[in-house]
Amino acid sequence: MQRILVVEDDPQIAGLISKTLQEGGYEAFAAFDGKSAIALFDNLKPQMVITDRVMPLMDGQELCRELRARNSSIPILMLTALGETEDVVQGLDAGADDYMVKPFRVPELLARVRAHLRRGAQEDNVQISTLADLSLNHETKEVFRDGDLIRLTATEFRLLEFMLQHKGRLKTRMEILEAVWGVNFDPQTNIVDVYINYLRNKIDKPYAQKLLHTQVGLGFILKA
Repeated sequence: MQRILVVEDDPQIAGLISKTLQEGGYEAFAAFDGKSAIALFDNLKPQMVITDRVMPLMDGQELCRELRARNSSIPILMLTALGETEDVVQGLDAGADDYMVKPFRVPELLARVRAHLRRGAQEDNVQISTLADLSLNHETKEVFRDGDLIRLTATEFRLLEFMLQHKGRLKTRMEILEAVWGVNFDPQTNIVDVYINYLRNKIDKPYAQKLLHTQVGLGFILKA
């Protein structure tokens, strides 16, 4: 049975999440602050972490960074009342894979858990994705272009990973938003364009061959 660590300083909410996960067929373990979560994480070796953002002793962002130092690929879902776009970006850049805003819907939480655990199993089978002289290692989270190590943030990495998984296919802004951020932003948000630009500056701008292309009014495509 897959183990999920729940980090939430409100015992009532922690109990609700744990019960939901158990009814979904998972083993759930709760920690009520970030420091306790680190100890539990080291002992349990869970397959996924669901964490609050605002907590005593160590907040969710710092916890994400600590967990990423221990395991670069474990799915981390941040579940918090802070739902502004800036909050979401900060949480994802700290190392979270997904971000849900409280109050949450139980079916959606379970669907996201299943999706992350399924994606993790798929990535275990495909370690390296390539396009032209670009390579991405799903396990070590390293990206190389023409032999150069490209340093990406967690969100930039997920964006490139998604585009590589769908290389040669046009992806709309909404498809990218749902797959990479996993949250329901205002359709008018420009966060996808902002991160496409960040990524293009790192993987394309210094090199002669451009791989990340914009189709105006339609979306983006990664192709040689």
